[in-house]
Amino acid sequence: MGLADVRQISEKAVFTSPAFQPVLPLMDGNKSVDEIVGAVGNGLTRTPLEYLIGQLDDAGLLFGPTYEGLVTKLHADFDGSEVLPPATTAAFADALAEHTVRMERPEAEREKPVELTDAEREQIGVRRLREVFNGWIDESLKQDANPSLDTLPKGIVVPHLDYQRGWMNYASVWGRLRVVDRPDRVIILGTNHFGEGTGVVGCNKGYQSPLGTCEADAKFIETLSANLGPEKAKKLFANRYDHEREHSIELQIPWIQHVLGKDESGNFPTVFGALVHDPSVNNGESYDGEGLSLSDFVTALRATIGSMPGKTLLVASADLSHVGLAFGDKCGVAQVDPAREGGEEHNKQAETFRNQTFQHDRDMLQLVAEGKIDQLIASMAWQQNPTRWCSIGNLSALFNTLEPKTVRVYNYAAAVDEQTQSMVSSVGMSLD
Repeated sequence: MGLADVRQISEKAVFTSPAFQPVLPLMDGNKSVDEIVGAVGNGLTRTPLEYLIGQLDDAGLLFGPTYEGLVTKLHADFDGSEVLPPATTAAFADALAEHTVRMERPEAEREKPVELTDAEREQIGVRRLREVFNGWIDESLKQDANPSLDTLPKGIVVPHLDYQRGWMNYASVWGRLRVVDRPDRVIILGTNHFGEGTGVVGCNKGYQSPLGTCEADAKFIETLSANLGPEKAKKLFANRYDHEREHSIELQIPWIQHVLGKDESGNFPTVFGALVHDPSVNNGESYDGEGLSLSDFVTALRATIGSMPGKTLLVASADLSHVGLAFGDKCGVAQVDPAREGGEEHNKQAETFRNQTFQHDRDMLQLVAEGKIDQLIASMAWQQNPTRWCSIGNLSALFNTLEPKTVRVYNYAAAVDEQTQSMVSSVGMSLD
């Protein structure tokens, strides 16, 4: 059994016996070692428990000096830089570079280690990333009668799923923006997957990808803060560190850079990123009443966009359903060999489960496409979000900010992971 930090503050993992699973819920800071031993029983003694505690503490997986040291360093590094370095996108570009070098070798030598200098890895990775993006755009739009938009839309909805599974919906939207007027800034609304923020969480940094840097839009951030007022602006940026490990913003940066390009001064569009909480949990208020509410953020965001010079593109980086064994569902999502024991029954159940997920997505997306966001939130709250849509917040913020007259849905897709343990759905849209 592997134990790791869901918030990704610690990069270490601890592996231990599954027999320790009943111990973990008791390690809540309210019980001593002896009390935990007594509560678990079944032959557990102090020695193995103390050893596990030592491992967890050394890895920074327990609250204490080690963990606090990691947090302090993370905060210092974050506040000490004007730009967030790439993580997910850099790993993808590096993988492309390594794969390219392997495929250029004779087949018998492809399993040998790839040795590249940093400069070589960067050069190959950037070239291949652009080539892959172009290939995905061509593939997604090759049979489309209208493969481009005539004007810049007010907003778009694209996935934040990994590129390998979500490329069709990334490309079907971003590819349509290749010939439109270039926006002066891009506002990206993401999902807070791992952070501590309980409301909307803003970022005062720019973002870097293998393709370059999108600087933070300082004037936009200043105006947004003024529209919020000092107290609410403080709430917006109090948990800014949540952006350090968050992929839902970063994954849009290379698409912005590749599709929208640079201005005459050689600069990519400026950006502002915000992570939006789930309004179906507490009617749009922050989860604990201490963070920035959705309505306060939307009001200030709308006013800020309206007062800024130039063109603004608003992006909802949104995934929809998350289902399957990996998310706690009892039914698998993938087909298996029907000849194996119970295979046919499994496949029937999996097909039914997938179809139920698709139908729920269609029903909810119909509300989104019709701009009935309040109904979406109410429905998700009443149903308790049965398929775990993770981006109700940024979709709500996008639609309530822009109040679009026209919504175009380009593509819906659901992808199963390589281990066939989960399925995640997403959609591509534009708003005017």
